Amino acid sequence: MTARTAGHRATEQHQFFSRKVLLVDEDYGDLRHYAEILEQQGYEVRMCASYDEGAQCLDCEPFDFVVVSQGSRAFEGRALVERVVMVDRHIPVLVLARCADMNCYLEAMQLGAVDYLEKPLTPSELARVVETHLRPRQMAA
Repeated sequence: MTARTAGHRATEQHQFFSRKVLLVDEDYGDLRHYAEILEQQGYEVRMCASYDEGAQCLDCEPFDFVVVSQGSRAFEGRALVERVVMVDRHIPVLVLARCADMNCYLEAMQLGAVDYLEKPLTPSELARVVETHLRPRQMAA
């Protein structure tokens, strides 16, 4: 194996292990459940139990993907989705809704979310969504 090949493999492994997901959900049970699913898929997960805490995390560290919960039709996570787009419009944002609402869906998509799904998600559904939206970024790197 050449030094170049070894360096390339190390870079690929670093990219895989450095994928960081910010997960924001005010329901601690859901927060822990979805964090476990993502961790089992090999992601480094930063859990935040409030939207304010999530916004602070965005200011302190980089993320490759953000998951924001929506607890009601009031779309409490709106400001956080806007914040993610302000920090880096290329970070994919998934909105997980406790109960789907067409107005919230349209607003989330207009703000820049890549997907809006109703809870509960199966482990394979969540993994598929995250991988689908991270893959293009990994290939470009």
